[in-house]
Amino acid sequence: MLDGLRQFIADVISPNGHEPRAFDDTGYRLAATALLVHVISLDGEPSDVEKRKLHSLIESRFGLDPGTADQLIASATLVEGEAVDLYHFTSVIMRSVDEAGRLRIVEMMWELVYADGQVSEFEDNVVWRAADLLGVSSRDRIDLKHRVAGAQSASAAGN
Repeated sequence: MLDGLRQFIADVISPNGHEPRAFDDTGYRLAATALLVHVISLDGEPSDVEKRKLHSLIESRFGLDPGTADQLIASATLVEGEAVDLYHFTSVIMRSVDEAGRLRIVEMMWELVYADGQVSEFEDNVVWRAADLLGVSSRDRIDLKHRVAGAQSASAAGN
């Protein structure tokens, strides 16, 4: 059923269906969102908490309304499902986003990893690989991880 839905969305987005999808002038947003979708999909079907966190991040960090965020996430889910590696997305981001922006993308990845309160080795590894491809140093990646983990702990303690 999910494959049928994906095909329907693919047909709506690209009537020819099998033509390669080119990234538009906001391609870095699609690439970043595809990385984020990849992160929440690593351990199976994304939880409701992860989906809500993804929507929240996309809306707030990219300044999008809920409908536009939904469209971006749907498109990103499609291209992420067709991707064979992370480089496809990270190369677009590297060409379009400065260092501060790439750090924010890695931070968003960590926020999604910690959204469900547990970090798997697969999630940790994919953030490490993506950060490396984005030119984010190990030190910055680990600092971001600790910052997000600390914020997550403080938030959980406050509830």
